[in-house]
Amino acid sequence: MGIVYLIPSLLAEDATLTIPGYVKDAVKSCRLFFVENERTTRRFFKQLWKEMVIDEYEWFVMSDSSGVSDLFKQKLSEGKNIGIVSEAGCPGVADPGQALVAIAQEMGATVKPLVGPSAILLALMASGMNGQQFRFLGYLPIDSPQRAKTIKDLETESFKKNFTQIVIETP
Repeated sequence: MGIVYLIPSLLAEDATLTIPGYVKDAVKSCRLFFVENERTTRRFFKQLWKEMVIDEYEWFVMSDSSGVSDLFKQKLSEGKNIGIVSEAGCPGVADPGQALVAIAQEMGATVKPLVGPSAILLALMASGMNGQQFRFLGYLPIDSPQRAKTIKDLETESFKKNFTQIVIETP
């Protein structure tokens, strides 16, 4: 059984110093990657490891088809180390990598999350809000009236229970 590495990526293109050096070692130990965006992941890896020959690796976009799960299981069963890479930040949180991590856990594979930038935690750290009790709620509704109602309800609940609620929005 292969190892699944959860490889953090950049929140901003010029922020390579936010990625620990051992992430490059994890990239080197994988021959295939399940990614949210192949183009940006390739660019990011070249920033980390200039000598990397991109075309020697297998790339699978997590949202390409329903067959991704079966392909992931097959490659993991073959003993291949797999890297999962989000578009920005840490895989498995508010992105399609979570489904593959769940499969790896069900299969009994070793899953190694690697430390990297997380917009969610960075926002909490800088907010001055309650970091002892907080909830991450994912994305808000797209519909404007429903969004406004949800925000109002979250605000009321947060004041009543004295905890921070974190939501995420795409750029």
